[in-house]
Amino acid sequence: MSASSSQNSASSSISQEQLEEQAIKGLMVAYQRMRQEIGKVIIGQDEVVDQLLISLFCRGHCLLVGVPGLAKTLLCSTIASILQLAFRRIQFTPDLMPSDITGTDVLQDDPETGRKTFQFIQGPLFTNVL
Repeated sequence: MSASSSQNSASSSISQEQLEEQAIKGLMVAYQRMRQEIGKVIIGQDEVVDQLLISLFCRGHCLLVGVPGLAKTLLCSTIASILQLAFRRIQFTPDLMPSDITGTDVLQDDPETGRKTFQFIQGPLFTNVL
């Protein structure tokens, strides 16, 4: 192995480390900004906010379960607003049908041709934050 090839590998590992450090710093800045914005709306739910942000940064999913009045919907709508994402919610009731979540095909008349066609109406599942 020549001296120049070992220098190239050392410089590439340094640049990789610098990239990772910049990514971590960027993630910290994003986390702090989001915590600050969420803190303007949500009070007293620090652990829930932390866990929700962790799942968001890990590209995971999160299910919020709790009694009414704990600001679950407000927290999700606030995060969606901060990130400029679409937000929808589902109110689970005993008569809820799968098509109420996924959407349904509706038979419609085409006024131009007079033909009947099915049009898919999207349910709340087709959103960024549910």
